Amino acid sequence: MTILTVYDPPMCCSTGICGPHIDPKLAQFAGDLDWLTSQGVEVRRFNLAQEPASFVANPDVKAILDRSGGDELPAILIGDALVANGRYPRRDELAALMGLKIATAPVAMTEQIRELIALGAAIGASCEPCFKFHQDRAKKLGLSLEIMREAVQIGEAVKAASTKNILNMANTMLAAEEPKIVSTSCCGGSARAEGSETKATRCC
Repeated sequence: MTILTVYDPPMCCSTGICGPHIDPKLAQFAGDLDWLTSQGVEVRRFNLAQEPASFVANPDVKAILDRSGGDELPAILIGDALVANGRYPRRDELAALMGLKIATAPVAMTEQIRELIALGAAIGASCEPCFKFHQDRAKKLGLSLEIMREAVQIGEAVKAASTKNILNMANTMLAAEEPKIVSTSCCGGSARAEGSETKATRCC
């Protein structure tokens, strides 16, 4: 399992919520690390004020200390690779580094979005009164003609695709019911449909 290791600068508490003032960046990062843990990532964290030996034991972190005296902390390692220093990466960056996906935040269903959906649906249903009603409401909500046209184009594309699909299905189903045509006469006269009482008429 890949391990994410954090080497913090000297501090009394890594959560960011101790003391008289809350550090929002530290608090956010602590939450991000909790999220990584919930995703199965093993997280290790060391504080320079409390565990200096751990800093010296890692060559990359020791080099940072030798170079800056700790000013370039924190140092973030994934496995043995140093991936960031001097800052706390955001959750999306941490997720990308660990190969994890973040669930997309839900989109608020605003009145503008509702009217755009309704415009596209009106096109799909070929409902003129519906389109006129929702176009009027969309206009009152301040939606531009350009974005309304885009909603219409989406509705048109969905309608065209559904029409094509239902026609293909109908043709496929009806083709299976078509009677077979018996071979014609020697010079291509009328044929007799299988199961039909009508016989083919010879032309010669």
